[in-house]
This record gives sequence, structure tokens and C-alpha cells, in this order.
Amino acid sequence: MNLSLNIFLVLSSFIFLSGVLGIILHKRNLLIVLVSIELMLLGVNLNFILFSVYLDDMLGQLFALYVLTVAAAESAIGLAIFTVLYKDQQTILLEVELVPRGRG
Repeated sequence: MNLSLNIFLVLSSFIFLSGVLGIILHKRNLLIVLVSIELMLLGVNLNFILFSVYLDDMLGQLFALYVLTVAAAESAIGLAIFTVLYKDQQTILLEVELVPRGRG
């Protein structure tokens, strides 16, 4: 059990760090930032579930379910912001002009 736990912990750490790296490298692109945040939440949820199974406790799985519902709400709000930004600015880059086109 310890070998498989260690392998999954390395996997969840890799998933989390790839999300952090995605935010650091592509902080101007809103879609990549949203996907990177979801990757980070996936890595954290995998840790919760792994330790819940390892310790034979349901609390980690319930907390992972709670984090998934918050992540779904965050994704919905993020995609709504993404849609409005693209409709207004015609780009998904985060560093754009502050005054919308045609109004200033």
C-alpha cells in the first residue's frame, strides 16, 4: 500500500505543480489560467481522496466533494467572465486596454 500511495502522491504533486507552472508561464491568457486553477484543485482533491482511503476516514472524501462543488461554481463564474471579456475586447488576453473600444 505504501508504494502505491507514494506513486499517487507524486502524481498529485505533479498535477498541482503543473497547474502552478501554467499560471506562472501563461498569466496573460484567461483560459489557460482557468484550466491551471482546475488542475491545482484536481491535485488537491486527489490528495484528499488518497489520504481518506489510506486513513480509512470518510471526511477527506466529503471534503473533496465540497471542493469539487466550489470548483464547479468557480468554473461557471470564470467562463462567464471569459465570455464577457471576449465579447467586449475581442481577445482573451488579460492585459488589455482599460477603456473599451468605441466608448472612449
